[in-house]
Amino acid sequence: MRCPFCGNIDTQVKDSRPAEDHVSIRRRRFCPACGGRFTTYERVQLRDLVVIKSNGRREDFDRSKLERSIRISMQKRPVEQERIDQMISGIVRRLESMGETDIPSKAIGEIVMEALARIDTVAYVRFASVYKNFQAADDFDKFVSELRPNLPKDE
Repeated sequence: MRCPFCGNIDTQVKDSRPAEDHVSIRRRRFCPACGGRFTTYERVQLRDLVVIKSNGRREDFDRSKLERSIRISMQKRPVEQERIDQMISGIVRRLESMGETDIPSKAIGEIVMEALARIDTVAYVRFASVYKNFQAADDFDKFVSELRPNLPKDE
């Protein structure tokens, strides 16, 4: 592992332990060249996934990009960090176990929305507003009205 401070390629692992999410390993490393200390995380990757964007462009799947978008939608919501991490790991496992290496971005968005709907409705609406490209308040109103159960009309 290359040292992020001096670029030395010969760093040493000083401590390894499971990370808090229990799906990765946290390693404390030391660089003998500059004395720098840093942490790395190692996780199992079943296969290399490729995301096929709606315009046909292809790009490597980036877990951090998925995490970032989910964390933005979950901002200031009363959901424990551990539960969010478990949800993200579950989404990635589901994508890796689909049997395909090429996954349409639309499928990823649907899986994320499904997971968010189970955990927090506000985060679900926030994510949907970006994913479905809401343009006006009416788009929110229509989407939210679909979430509500049909109430009987007053007579």
